[in-house]
Amino acid sequence: MLDWVPVADRIDLLAAPVAQAAPHAGVELRVAEIDPELSDTAAFCERYGVALEDSANCVVVAGKRGGEVRYAAVMILATDRADVNGVVRKHLDVRKVSFAAQAEAVALTGMEYGGITPIGLPADWPVLVDENVTRRDFVVIGSGVRRSKLALSGKALVEATGAEVLSLAL
Repeated sequence: MLDWVPVADRIDLLAAPVAQAAPHAGVELRVAEIDPELSDTAAFCERYGVALEDSANCVVVAGKRGGEVRYAAVMILATDRADVNGVVRKHLDVRKVSFAAQAEAVALTGMEYGGITPIGLPADWPVLVDENVTRRDFVVIGSGVRRSKLALSGKALVEATGAEVLSLAL
């Protein structure tokens, strides 16, 4: 069973950039400690009884245009796949987009791979949230580390990150 508490009560469960951004998110954020070995979505949902449709993954993508690399965070429900090569590529106005390399994503975000979240990302990165995520009253996302998860509503996620809502699911 997950013990969801206000992030202010357990700021120690967040990656440094997330801990810095959380107090300024302007929404109710809750955090729960988990077994870091069960951080991956399927294992987490099975062990902690969270429905896959109540879990959203954050994917860091990188695209190039004229020698410039453009990064973005894409939020998609665990039950869906994001249209990275269509909608995301066009939205970022790049010729090609791909998932950022693990080492690159970790270095640029200051977060652990498998725990990356849109809260606390570099300010110049767009956050693209699939419209299906915004329909969830309760959604579990990463906390920047593998040993905890954050929970909020899909609408609060958009508010907290200044995200753009798109139809991203394939």
